[in-house]
Amino acid sequence: MSKQQSEPAATGADSARIFAEVAERSSRIMADFLKRQTETQNTAVSDEFGIGQAFMDLSALMLSKPQQLAEAQMNMFWDYTRLWQSSVMQMMGQKAEPVAVPRKGDNRFRHEDWENHFLFDYVKQSYLIAARHIHEAASNVEHLPVDARKKVDFFTRQYIDALSPSNFALTNPEVVRETMASGGQNLLRGLNNLLGDIERGDGQLQISMTDPKAFKMGENIATTPGQVVYQNELMQLIQYQPSTKKVYKQPLLIIPPWINKYYILDLRESNSFIKWAVDQGHTVFVVSWVNPGKEYAGKSFEDYLHQGPNDALDAIEKATGEKQVNVIGYCLGGTLLGAALGVMAAKKDKRVASATFFVSLLDFSIPGELGVFIDEKQVENLERRMNERGYLEGSEMAGTFNMLRSNDLIWSFVVNNYLMGKDPFPFDLLYWNSDSTRMPATMHSFYLRNMYLGNKLKDPGGITLDNVPIDISKIKVPAYFISTAEDHIAPWKSVYKGARVLSGEVRFVLGGSGHIAGIVNPPAANKYCYWTNPEFPQDSDEWLGTATRHEGSWWGDWQAWMEKNNGGAKVAARVPGDGKLKVIEDAPGKYVSLRLSAEKPKKARSAK
Repeated sequence: MSKQQSEPAATGADSARIFAEVAERSSRIMADFLKRQTETQNTAVSDEFGIGQAFMDLSALMLSKPQQLAEAQMNMFWDYTRLWQSSVMQMMGQKAEPVAVPRKGDNRFRHEDWENHFLFDYVKQSYLIAARHIHEAASNVEHLPVDARKKVDFFTRQYIDALSPSNFALTNPEVVRETMASGGQNLLRGLNNLLGDIERGDGQLQISMTDPKAFKMGENIATTPGQVVYQNELMQLIQYQPSTKKVYKQPLLIIPPWINKYYILDLRESNSFIKWAVDQGHTVFVVSWVNPGKEYAGKSFEDYLHQGPNDALDAIEKATGEKQVNVIGYCLGGTLLGAALGVMAAKKDKRVASATFFVSLLDFSIPGELGVFIDEKQVENLERRMNERGYLEGSEMAGTFNMLRSNDLIWSFVVNNYLMGKDPFPFDLLYWNSDSTRMPATMHSFYLRNMYLGNKLKDPGGITLDNVPIDISKIKVPAYFISTAEDHIAPWKSVYKGARVLSGEVRFVLGGSGHIAGIVNPPAANKYCYWTNPEFPQDSDEWLGTATRHEGSWWGDWQAWMEKNNGGAKVAARVPGDGKLKVIEDAPGKYVSLRLSAEKPKKARSAK
């Protein structure tokens, strides 16, 4: 139990101290806000997301069919009538079945008072009834354009989630109890936390998800022993110390996304994929991308291709003497891997022995909820902002991803930090999630236009890289695709479609959970499940319908596949620095250690 949780009701001295901190912070924040307002010339309100127009179209269509609108209102009325009847029965001491219950996994209503206390149960069910009917009414309108329908559906859910009674002090029983027990000090602490987050965000709210002081890379996070053996402008290459006497002959290269940092695969020893892979006998190399500033504005997708996988493969050959490497690409790193393999196929480059794709899109025809934020108008507005700064600010991308799971990644922290007045719990995954990275303007514009808007990567000759019109259908290396059933970022059916474009042997596996938890799922945890199918039909639903479900982690299935493709050949363990590449510094290296609030590292000279 934390100190805050165990404190008795507030004393006068405690309240005075917090009031003084709040007053001082409020004054400073307001002064900064007024200064910005006087300095800002353009105060016009714009609808960059096209939300206003989408809801105008929705309103017009709803009003054009008053009978359907009246029917929806009547259905909602009858549910409220049933709720009132149920509530009266409860008041009279009789048992009554609830009219509305939270969906499985909805953590907003876990406190026992939501069910046991008559008033809060009524508030909860009343909200759930309204939420369901509002969402159904907005979703069932016919003839709404597809893009507008997606925006209406997404932002209606955002609105509904924001108005949950759990998000307000007077309608959240846990907050009411804490307020009475502490004499309101929880709300004072919460206000101080809120002002601190606004201050930390330089005038914009940046909700604290965890205690950043609780973690230090290389000490209690990203601790797998290794050394940086190569670096260029865009990345450092880490080689990890072996933990077995013999290792597979073919090294393993991991290409993470540059939207986030690589150490999602090396959080703690107990859930580190990197440590686990080392322990299986792989010589593991990982790309650690730089966190770019405005000086990287002109860096292109092609630059990431050359200075990422291409340079890494060259460096690994120098370090180990091996000409063939097994490669893993995670998310955007997998998209880059697919593009690189397309170039290699055209050039008859056989340096990649096998390819593994972690939740990676090669076909972007089903972009999922991220598609709400990507259309021509929004990309143009984003390009304008990126061109002014030279990059996409990491916090903007993080905010977009958090909205995909707003109850878990936004509102739960509003309740904990601001209403309960608690400090966020130190959690390694959320520390990583808050460690935002920027993206160069030129590269990101190319990625959005050619992948998401144009969906050109899957088309033969759709994209030209390194002077080669690439055709990923010519990729023949053995490929392993792991997707996850609840992925909001890379929907599994879209990953499946991309996997079918390749012409080599493909093993497709579907894991449980989502984009992160479904990947960072060590066998020892015995969590979730995964599905396999030796057949690979065109239709993803047909694949799932005949797939076999297995309990636990997919990591062992991948290792068995790797064992088969490696042929079991082993060599003496390789130590970083023993080859032609010498050690530059210890892992995790300086590139990943840079947080956005810190000074950017100087560009490194090539260590070829």
